[in-house]
Amino acid sequence: MIKKVLIANRGEIAVRIIRACRNMGIKSVAIYSKEDSKSLHVKLADQRVCIGEGPARNSYLNEERIISAALNVNADAIHPGFGFLSENADFARLCIEHNLIFIGPQPEVIEQMGNKSQARKTMTAAQVPVVPGSPSHLNDVSEAKKLIDQIGFPIMIKASSGGGGKGMRVSRSALDFEDQFTIAQSESINAFADDSMYLEKYVEEPKHIEIQIMADHFGNVVALGERDCSVQRNHQKLIEESPSPSIDEATRQALNQAAIKAAKAVNYTNAGTVEFIMDKHQNFYFMEMNTRIQVEHGVTEMVTGTDLIIEQIRVASDLPLSFKQEDIAIRGHAIECRINAEIPAKNFMPNPGPINHLHLPAGNGVRVDTGLYTGYHIPSEYDSMIAKVIVHAPDRLAAIQKMKTALNEMVVLGVETNLDFQFQIMHHPQFIEGDIDTSFIEKLLNR
Repeated sequence: MIKKVLIANRGEIAVRIIRACRNMGIKSVAIYSKEDSKSLHVKLADQRVCIGEGPARNSYLNEERIISAALNVNADAIHPGFGFLSENADFARLCIEHNLIFIGPQPEVIEQMGNKSQARKTMTAAQVPVVPGSPSHLNDVSEAKKLIDQIGFPIMIKASSGGGGKGMRVSRSALDFEDQFTIAQSESINAFADDSMYLEKYVEEPKHIEIQIMADHFGNVVALGERDCSVQRNHQKLIEESPSPSIDEATRQALNQAAIKAAKAVNYTNAGTVEFIMDKHQNFYFMEMNTRIQVEHGVTEMVTGTDLIIEQIRVASDLPLSFKQEDIAIRGHAIECRINAEIPAKNFMPNPGPINHLHLPAGNGVRVDTGLYTGYHIPSEYDSMIAKVIVHAPDRLAAIQKMKTALNEMVVLGVETNLDFQFQIMHHPQFIEGDIDTSFIEKLLNR
């Protein structure tokens, strides 16, 4: 069994992992940049190691320093959290080379699923439905143009190594195709140092549905239901919920089976999320597989009564899953709102700064994952997400009401946040009806 875990991350996910370790009697080690020296995860961990200056490239993305820190404190495992190095196959490989357990899937699987064109090929072979698109990655716009008639407009142009909305553009006609391809490719080069792109049919006004899976080293793969992540802005999720208000039971079962099939096709182990887009007729298509724990994992935990971080550590310790498929039942409804330090009125511009006063909501069925405390200073170097408010109730309407209460109770003074914006969404008739797709926020902002 793993005895000491170094957490190669920061903020609320590092705090979340530390608490899971503590519940298992496992020692935790925090790494931190000089900018993060007073962060909550540093205060809570059993041990702490400073690994560099503020910018992520000098700290949380510095593979050698992280490995060195793990070896110096005699950690036997590294949990990458999400973001940073969590889907970096080379880092996972480096851990293994230094006899450190990487809490996640195998490096070759991260590589296979991280390359979107390769993932499409794998899913097609496994008979998981995929959106019509380019058979392999493309480096040149002239190559891409040859596929226009085969795919048909509108076309989504995506970075092969992409994520977080970077390197993505929609072309609606041959007139703008070359420009959009060039822009997306330029973004990909800047963000991922990779000029390879792929094309796929753009599904208009889709719903974003994802399935949480967990798999062990004994061939067991369990689907833990869906999350509806259709409320998003610029391809960044704002609200997630489970179960989805948009799908029937037959579609739900088909999605679960497709996700299990996807995981088995690559001999997947540990936590993963299979993302699908779904049209208005409930036809769904594989989009990508996230080979890590997700920001929104808490939504699934609330409706299934599981602890996915603990399960990750168990699986990494070569233990079988603590549950079977028949043990998983979706109970009630959960909603998560991401709270960001940003100014909605200024195009959601990040707003780092001091937390002069903080009051977090509480009560039955209310959970807040955060790294904030009164007196903390939100640094400018990192992501603007500062908290996740998650509620659980017997049904969706009760969950919406509970979220309204929680958001109303939450107080963050010192920086501007999107609290009021999330509160508005909870009151919006279209959201309350559950009639939402990924264009919902864009239309709301353009009114």
